[in-house]
Amino acid sequence: MTDREPVKAKPPLDGLLVVDLTRVLSGPYCTMLLADMGARVIKIQQPGKGDDTRAWGPPFQGGESAYFLSINRNKESLALDIKQPRGREFLERLLARADVLVENFRPGTMERLGLGYAAIGPRFPRLVYCSISGFGQSGPRREQPGYDAVMQAEGGLMSITGEADGPPYRLGVAISDVVTGMFAAQGITLALLARERTGHGQLVDISMLDATAALLTYQAAIYFATGKPPVRMGNRHPTIVPYETFEGTDGAFVLAVGNDEQWRRFCTTAGLDALAGDARFATNRDRVAHYAALKPMLESHLRTRPRDEWIRVLTAAGIPCGSVRDIGEVLGDPQVAARNMIQTVDHQTLGSINVLGTPLKLSETPGAVRQAPPTLGQHTDAILREFGG
Repeated sequence: MTDREPVKAKPPLDGLLVVDLTRVLSGPYCTMLLADMGARVIKIQQPGKGDDTRAWGPPFQGGESAYFLSINRNKESLALDIKQPRGREFLERLLARADVLVENFRPGTMERLGLGYAAIGPRFPRLVYCSISGFGQSGPRREQPGYDAVMQAEGGLMSITGEADGPPYRLGVAISDVVTGMFAAQGITLALLARERTGHGQLVDISMLDATAALLTYQAAIYFATGKPPVRMGNRHPTIVPYETFEGTDGAFVLAVGNDEQWRRFCTTAGLDALAGDARFATNRDRVAHYAALKPMLESHLRTRPRDEWIRVLTAAGIPCGSVRDIGEVLGDPQVAARNMIQTVDHQTLGSINVLGTPLKLSETPGAVRQAPPTLGQHTDAILREFGG
């Protein structure tokens, strides 16, 4: 048996054509994930205006919105007015060759344009048609618009985020939008897999409310078990103790003791042997029940040493913990660099810019960041020539 050079495989979605009619975040995040994995994504936008996020700022880089740059890598930009007959005709020409259509208009919009799934599906039976919306394509609220902050509120996340005696807060990133985009990308890839077996596409209906509700996981289970809505608890975990933020002498860090063996090891390492032998704290159930007594003991002890010293000692002992870091510290972490999570690409007008890399690491068919986010209409002429426009 002889050694041979490994064959560099193409990314898993190579050869697939995605027509992208989305804007803002949930849809563009979805299509970016598909593009990272090799799909050809043609982003269609209104001439002269484009995606709403092109105007969201500051900050801007050379006139380009930092927000837009964050979620539109690896795509081609086609400026096309699909409300006009010629634009509509060219879109249908694209769809005849496309594998996927993604749109995130309010339900009913595509139908009014004659481009809803009921009209398009029979004409292009292999097309996977993904509709992303605030509340879904069915139900009494289907026509209401969806924005991330609204969905974090309506989906219950804000009710459990913030200090116990303070107001509700939304997360510092648009988590409802992002997770909706992730579910949409997953739904599309599943529909493509099903197409390999059945020979035809289908409608993928993704709702921001559904996606946000799906995040509730154990918080929903707490409600199912007790009939009582969970409440805000700051950084405390409702069912694990200690699992929250503490202060060293110079900054905050998170301590995450996930089981009783870790608890005993933590007590020994931190010089808290008396707590290890205290029957009130012997098991996680006990620690949750006696949280009010345990918390101040831990706080006073952990304030006696610098944060980095605690992290060094506890990490060496196998106790999960970590600094509360700002974004610059995260992006400057050698581990982030080693995982190729920061990529440099050449932008048409800005020159070299940094973008995030893909978190999906496939050993045999890896994705890649191949090109910068496009300027508005950057590829219009080339696409029109290719598809006979």
